[in-house]
Amino acid sequence: MSKTPVQHIDKVTLTRRTESSANVYMFGATLTSWNFKDQEVLFLSKDAIFNDKKAIRGGVPIVFPHFGPWGEGKPQHGFARISLWQLTAQNKDRKTGDVSATFTLEDNEETRKLWNYSFRLSYTITLKAKSLLLEFAVENKGQDAFDFTCLLHTYLGVDDISDTCVVGLKGTKYDDKVSGESDCTEDREEVTISGETDRIYKSTPDELTVKNTKDGKSVVIHKTNFPDAVVWNPWIEKAKSMSDFGDDEYKVMLCVEAGHVAEPYHLDQGETFKASQELSLV
Repeated sequence: MSKTPVQHIDKVTLTRRTESSANVYMFGATLTSWNFKDQEVLFLSKDAIFNDKKAIRGGVPIVFPHFGPWGEGKPQHGFARISLWQLTAQNKDRKTGDVSATFTLEDNEETRKLWNYSFRLSYTITLKAKSLLLEFAVENKGQDAFDFTCLLHTYLGVDDISDTCVVGLKGTKYDDKVSGESDCTEDREEVTISGETDRIYKSTPDELTVKNTKDGKSVVIHKTNFPDAVVWNPWIEKAKSMSDFGDDEYKVMLCVEAGHVAEPYHLDQGETFKASQELSLV
């Protein structure tokens, strides 16, 4: 493996030979693009704001240490997606051709004002021959145990939301944040989207598929140690209410988000939580 020195830059671009590339912003360690064989897989809003203050609308923002509303004066979905990360390694495997970059975030004065624990987050993005691997780790560096929730808020680009479905959720329990119902059971083989959708699916299979029902093309999500999956689409009215999201962009995106959010994860002193998701096209 070859390594390049740490650099202080705003964005990292990874390129694997001629078939794939990825862009990652240091702000939030936000992956905003994965282009595979001239096809952009991720969705990034044309109205996304890049001001190092507001979370980037699209790509794969990182949710930590809290999923959802977090109390008065605290940012929704935690601080990881609105913090400046450090690039700590870039590697190229000479045998496989795989290219990776590792980003880290450690507790600091600002994070401790919101969440008074000592931690180190590590996030490695790897371009593989036929897939994109995202590896996430949380290390407890302090004297006290802590609980957290985390999630990779993956925005996938789709041709048409009316021709899109999620496969692999049948039989799982979910909480519906739109209707307010809890512990519902998904009875569909193919979960389609026909209105505002915001569901936390719990204890889901490790493999989920987002499929185009017209041509059968799919994105396969293989996750490890992320038991839950959030499915989100703002639909018409909510799309209009978001300043960093186009009014009609709900038609060309779907969030399927691997995470540990239904229940907090308890991490003792000196322990490390590790999880990952791998995206591939079929």
